[in-house]
Amino acid sequence: MYDVIIVGAGPAGTSAALYAHRLGLNCILLDKAVFPRDKICGDALSGKSVRIMRELDILDELDNLDGSEINRITFGSPKNIQFDVNLKGTQNNNHITKGFVIPREIFDNYLFEKAAAVTDTRQGFSVKDLIFENNHVVGVEGKTREGTEEEFRAPIVMGCDGCNSIVARKLGLYEMEMDHVSVAVRCYYEGVKGLTDQIELHYVKEVNPGYFWLFPAGDGRANIGIGLSKSDMKKENRTLRQIMDEVTQTEYFKERFADAKQLERPVGWNLPLGSIHRKNHGNGFMLLGDAAGLVDPFTGEGIGNAMVSGQYAMEVAAKSKESGDFSEKAFAEYDELLWGEVGKELRTSTKLQSLARSKFLLNFVISRASRNEEVQNIISGMLSNEIPKDELSSPLFYFKILFS
Repeated sequence: MYDVIIVGAGPAGTSAALYAHRLGLNCILLDKAVFPRDKICGDALSGKSVRIMRELDILDELDNLDGSEINRITFGSPKNIQFDVNLKGTQNNNHITKGFVIPREIFDNYLFEKAAAVTDTRQGFSVKDLIFENNHVVGVEGKTREGTEEEFRAPIVMGCDGCNSIVARKLGLYEMEMDHVSVAVRCYYEGVKGLTDQIELHYVKEVNPGYFWLFPAGDGRANIGIGLSKSDMKKENRTLRQIMDEVTQTEYFKERFADAKQLERPVGWNLPLGSIHRKNHGNGFMLLGDAAGLVDPFTGEGIGNAMVSGQYAMEVAAKSKESGDFSEKAFAEYDELLWGEVGKELRTSTKLQSLARSKFLLNFVISRASRNEEVQNIISGMLSNEIPKDELSSPLFYFKILFS
């Protein structure tokens, strides 16, 4: 008998396990894969991810992993005008203005090894169903890679198993609504020119209202990708792979890709967006990370919110163990804490996602920022949380840009 069963050993699950160890909870961490394993992603780690790793005392070793430190963000408009936001490399109590791009095969394995050092783990174990007693989730059952059936029991089950979460599906909470899910494609390249310590987001006309990203991934590699909402993708007569090929061969980008080679076939995945507030808890269970639909609708970043969900879920689990109350009512605090931190930002990003549909607005803002240092400072302040992000979606923001 465990205090908590964690299904899924990505950033949400491993962060939860590390917080559980701090709080004295006895957990088991289950994953159907065997680490190291790849995870399709943009690989970018935001300041929020860095903050959680600092709190868990696992940040210092990050510099030893193959990847890239990010000190600059480049934005490009549909007219291919671009500007840079330089991150300062300083920190305050809420945010570290430095990021990383580390391939998930490396980063997730790093987190898994940290978690495995302090908690029970089971790799190659596929959860097939949940165990219920008196309308409460009380465990999971599944199979090992060899086909042996096993079950584990605990008063709390945490679903940290991604957008196709078996936990969410068995609870009837799995929904892939077209308007609240994005689809993306990623491909690792070598030989892409012009990438140093910056990540690039280009809102190119070929993929409007989505975006094209170029991230340095260390060791001469680049993480290249396209993101677009599922509802918009359904209207396309092109695949995301075709769109990516089209963008890389445009007049603006073709020189940068002249000597580039793909290191894999482009691979795609779904991103459940935080543009709606999904049910994430009930009697005996909590959903974390992508299983709870916490991906930022504007940037597509989900690792930071996943790690935050691991923190709050375990704080609530510790209280429930002490009180003996594992009900939906008790776990409502998890939802309150989580959305108290990320909800306002996700709502703002949802507005920004809508604003990004306007090519005129994107061209105007990015063109203005490329020529005006004060506008760059406004955007930089919002990205570093020195200025509230919700100002980005207010009319005052555009007034500042217009008259700065």
